[in-house]
Amino acid sequence: MQQVLDNLKDLPSGTGAKDIDLIFLRGIMESPIVRSLAKAHERLEEVKLQAVRDDNVQLVTEILDSLNNLPEKDAAVAELAKILQEPHFKSLIEAHDKVAAKCYEMPHAAVNSDASMTSSLMPADAVRMIGIQKKAGEPLGVTFRVERGEMVIARILHGSSIDRQGMLHTGDIIREVNGREVGSNPNELQELLRDCSGSITLKVLPSYRDTPAPPQVRKGGSVHPPDSVYLKPHFNYNPATDNLIPCKEAGLAFFKGDILHVVNKEDPNWWQARKVVGGATGLIPSQFLEEKRKAFVRRDSDTSGMLCGTLTAKKKKKKMMYLTSKNAEFDRYELQIYEEVAKMPPFQRKTLVVIGAQGVGRRSLKNRLIVMNPLRYGTTVPFTSRRPREEERDGQNYCFVMREEMEKDIKESRYLEHGEYDGNLYGTKIDSIHEVVNAGRTCILDVNPQALKVLRTAEFMPFVVFIAAPELDTLRAMHKAVIDAGLTTKLLTENDLKKTVDESARIRRAYSHYFDLTIVNDNLDKAFDKLQEVVERLFIEPQWVPVSWVY
Repeated sequence: MQQVLDNLKDLPSGTGAKDIDLIFLRGIMESPIVRSLAKAHERLEEVKLQAVRDDNVQLVTEILDSLNNLPEKDAAVAELAKILQEPHFKSLIEAHDKVAAKCYEMPHAAVNSDASMTSSLMPADAVRMIGIQKKAGEPLGVTFRVERGEMVIARILHGSSIDRQGMLHTGDIIREVNGREVGSNPNELQELLRDCSGSITLKVLPSYRDTPAPPQVRKGGSVHPPDSVYLKPHFNYNPATDNLIPCKEAGLAFFKGDILHVVNKEDPNWWQARKVVGGATGLIPSQFLEEKRKAFVRRDSDTSGMLCGTLTAKKKKKKMMYLTSKNAEFDRYELQIYEEVAKMPPFQRKTLVVIGAQGVGRRSLKNRLIVMNPLRYGTTVPFTSRRPREEERDGQNYCFVMREEMEKDIKESRYLEHGEYDGNLYGTKIDSIHEVVNAGRTCILDVNPQALKVLRTAEFMPFVVFIAAPELDTLRAMHKAVIDAGLTTKLLTENDLKKTVDESARIRRAYSHYFDLTIVNDNLDKAFDKLQEVVERLFIEPQWVPVSWVY
C-alpha cells in the first residue's frame, strides 16, 4: 500500500486518471480503517516458517565425508570441518531436527520403577537451585513433613505465594535455604522461612512426580476445582489453640456462621479453604477429623461419673429406640460440623420462624411485625378439637374441628406440631402455612424448636430467628418495668425467670446450627428494630442457603 501511495503522484497523465479520482483513492488508502484491515489481512496471510528439512544431522555427516575426501584442503575447508564438528554446533543441529520433526515428548520412565526410590537414585546434578520472592510478613503457604530423614513439602496452599510462583511442588525435598542446611524439624524450617524476605534461594531435589492440572468444574459462570464447595461451619475454630494442625501459621481461623470456600479436599484431615469475604487460603479441619474430635468431648455438664478427676462408678450404657417423645434428647447428640451452602440472589423467604424460650417476647415481636406490614407478612390460625366458646368464631383465633378428624390428620403427618392441653388437641396444620405463602406473603411461625427439622427444607425455605433471653438481672428488671407500667398482671417468680434463662441456653446449645439470626431481647423496641432491619435486607441482598434448596 505504501508503494502505491508513493507512486500516485508520479502517475502519468496519459493513464486517463482524473485528479479527483486520485485524491479519492489516496484518501481511502490513508484511512486508518483501511490500514488496519490491510495489516490484519497480512497477518492472516502470513506464511508460517517451515523447516526445509529435518535430517540436517545426516546432511552434516555427508558434508564432513565430502570434505575429508577432498585431495587438497585449504584453511577455509579446515575451519569449516572444525566448526561442523564442534559439540555445541552438533547439539544445535540435533535440537533443530527434533523441533522440525515435532519430537516434543519426554522419554518414558521404566514402568516398574519405584517412585519412592527416585530421590535416592537421582544423580547429584539433579538438585536444583530455585529462587522465590517473599514479602515481609507474608506466609509462603507451604507445610513440611519429615520423610526418611528428608524435609519434604507436604502441601502447598491454593492461591498462596508459592502456588502462584509455581516453582515448587508437593513431594519436593528441601536441602538448603539461602545456603543454610535445613534440619529435620519442620517448625524450625517454618521459623527460618518466616524470618526471610525478598529473594530466597532454595536447594531443592525435585520429586519428578507427574503433577497434572486438576480438572475444572464450571459453576455459576465461573470455573472451580472439582473439590470446590462453599461451607458454613457450625463451630468456632482457632488454629493457634489446635494441637493437631501440622502448622499453626497455615491455619485459617473462623467463627460459626462464616462462609468458607473450600478449594482442596485431598487431605482426609485438613482441607484448604478461604473466607468468601476475602483473605488468604488456610487449613481447616475436615469433616472427618472434627467429627472424631467432637465425639470425645463430654456433652454439656455431664460430670456425674467424675470426682476429682477419678471415676467413682461405671455409668450404665443407655439403649433406646428413636421416639418422637425423646426427640430433644437425641438432638443433644447430633454432630453438626459443616453445612454445604450456595449463594442465591435476593428473594422472599416463604417462612420466618421465630423461636425462643417461653416468656422471652417472641410472640410480641411476631405480632408487631405483622401489624407493621400485613401485606408482606401473615401467620397461621391454630387448629383445635375443643368446642368453640360463645364469643368465638371459627377461623378467627382458632379453627375448630372434630377430634376424630384431627387425630386422622395427625397420623397422616399433616400437622407441623401438635399437643394436648386440658383434654383437647391443638396444632399447626401444614396446609395453613401453604395458604399464607400462596397468597404472596411470608408466613411468620412461632413454633417449638423441634419443628425446625421439618421446616428447614426447600418446601418452606425458612429464615430462623432465635430470640435469646438476656441475663437474669436484666430479665428481672424488664419484668418489673412491665408490671409497674400496668402492661400485664401476671407476676413471675424468681424461679420462673431463672427457668426462662436456662431454657434459652438449652435451646441455643441444641439448635444453634439452625439459626440464621440471634437477637438478645434486653429491650423489646431495639430487638424489633433489629429484626425488621435484617428481614428487610433479605429482599435486597444475596443470601447463602443450604445447597439442597438449590439443586
